[in-house]
Amino acid sequence: QVQLVESGGGSVETGGSLTLSCVASGFRDSQYSIGWFRQAPGKRHEAVAAVGSDDSTAYAESVKGRFTVSRDNVKNTLYLQMDSLKPEDSAIYHCAAANVRLKGAWLLRQEYDSLEARGQGTLVTVSS
Repeated sequence: QVQLVESGGGSVETGGSLTLSCVASGFRDSQYSIGWFRQAPGKRHEAVAAVGSDDSTAYAESVKGRFTVSRDNVKNTLYLQMDSLKPEDSAIYHCAAANVRLKGAWLLRQEYDSLEARGQGTLVTVSS
């Protein structure tokens, strides 16, 4: 059974930085696509950034140039380095994955609820 566990959320001021982590377990190998989605209060999940099974990355336009996604296949961990944070980045950040050998851009186009593995989330709050 695949499990995803996020950590690293917290409260920061505008312009601050945070690094989120997501530890994956239960995959047979590293040939899966994984990424970050976020949900602000009263809104649907929004794709943020993803890494494909080929290590290709993709980003939502709203975070390009500020966020960096990466994965460590030895540690089975996905990271999201978030810089220049804005109040509109405040949300619960969820890690989600699909056991498919596809690019990060593919995962970014998927509906969060359709993905086979989803974590519980970690809260990020950015104050103005």
